[in-house]
Amino acid sequence: MQRLQEKETISDRRASQAEISRTTSPDHRDLPLRSDRERTQYSDRDRTYSLRPSEVRTLTGIGKFRVVAVGDLGNIGYAGDRSAMDSDLRNLVQQGLLRRRGTSALKKESQQILTLTKQGQRFLRRHGLVPEDQTIYSGLVKPKEANHDASLYRLYQKAAGEIERSGGKVLRVQLDYELKEKLYRKLGKAQTQDDGRNQRSKVAFASELHLPVVNGKVAFPDLRIEYANSDMEISRVDLELATGHYHAEHLAEKARAGFQIYARSEDAPGLRRVRDEREIMTAILSL
Repeated sequence: MQRLQEKETISDRRASQAEISRTTSPDHRDLPLRSDRERTQYSDRDRTYSLRPSEVRTLTGIGKFRVVAVGDLGNIGYAGDRSAMDSDLRNLVQQGLLRRRGTSALKKESQQILTLTKQGQRFLRRHGLVPEDQTIYSGLVKPKEANHDASLYRLYQKAAGEIERSGGKVLRVQLDYELKEKLYRKLGKAQTQDDGRNQRSKVAFASELHLPVVNGKVAFPDLRIEYANSDMEISRVDLELATGHYHAEHLAEKARAGFQIYARSEDAPGLRRVRDEREIMTAILSL
């Protein structure tokens, strides 16, 4: 427990920094120089898009995580350069590739978020701007969970920074949507082909997807990062963004699954108290 608390102290210190440096944000190292902000013309069927390299990277980043908060994109994706971000977002929205909206009708509870349009999703695929094995999303599936899902971009940046500082290289990210779809597709195919013989169980299919099973149930992380480690071996880290609504049993289940658990700074103290009271052996890192 002492080692876990030391790990949390380091996480808290990093989370309290006002600015995120280039060394802690892998996306910052890829930002174009001012002289590299000329637009490129992309012909796409009956229309042409005019995009800067930074705008393509913004589309790609948002598509990977389905939804990204405008504030996080400005702080991380644009290293605090709000004027550059605003210029890019205006162009992407005007060209119909991106949508900007609030998460709630109540101003005090709402934050501005970004999602790809179907048009933006098709654009990235048709021009081969993302690897084929990287899923790209458009629109919202569960608007009520938009605030939670929007934090996954920031969660990825923190975890990916740790991976790169250890000599690793991120290959792709997978959200729980994708992992669930893959598992259920396997189960559906097995049921369709059922000819009276015993089918492989859900546990076996979960094992193929490197998903843990806890108390007979498959556990899905919020986010999985697949990366090549310093020895050029494929590794994975499963991340969970815990909220203040997590009860002890839920937290214990995620810990037994082996997920790396993060929480927003306002939620972390309460979750750690629950962890300590129930003697759940897991670190809860600040986001």
